[in-house]
Amino acid sequence: MHLPGLAPIGIGCGEMIEPVVEVIPEPALQSRIGELGAQITADYEGKSPILVAVLHGALPFLADLSRAIRAELDIDFLALSRFGEGGRVRIAMDTLSSLEGRHVIIIEDIVDTGLTLNVLRRMIEMREVASLATATLIDKSSRRLVETPLEYRGFEIGDEFLLGYGMDWEGLFRNLPSIWAVLDLAAFAENPARLHGLALNRPGDSLNT
Repeated sequence: MHLPGLAPIGIGCGEMIEPVVEVIPEPALQSRIGELGAQITADYEGKSPILVAVLHGALPFLADLSRAIRAELDIDFLALSRFGEGGRVRIAMDTLSSLEGRHVIIIEDIVDTGLTLNVLRRMIEMREVASLATATLIDKSSRRLVETPLEYRGFEIGDEFLLGYGMDWEGLFRNLPSIWAVLDLAAFAENPARLHGLALNRPGDSLNT
């Protein structure tokens, strides 16, 4: 699903423009994830896929997507790190389950250049899996440097810096239920707590206490 151009929401005429705007509201997220879950359910009929989430950003997506898949499945995790001058990718925390002979679906929050995902896919393919696919919530295709298969994509978006729903700024905001884009990073950095006020304390919001 391709997103239209960014536009601030909830900002009236004459009001100060906020340095962040909501680009994917929670209902749109859940609707699209439901569609992806239905597609994966159909594609893996009669199979038991294993969802392998890349820590930490993919956790909210994994949680909701796994509930949207109406099939027997397994869940596991891995973490990646970079080392050396060239920033070579390595697995910092491996899966607990063996992937040999399994139908593996890599769960990502964002794919941009495709470099890291390409390396990860090669690593997993070497484990003699039965099949391999990738499901990503966000596809930043404009940043792609190498072609990489993306069998399941949630939203295609530009080069904006995103926060919320697993994506963070200095470890914060992963718990926001929707996705926000930072329009002015310098202004945002001066008062990052403002985002919590915008995201969690809207009039009529059930989280507003």
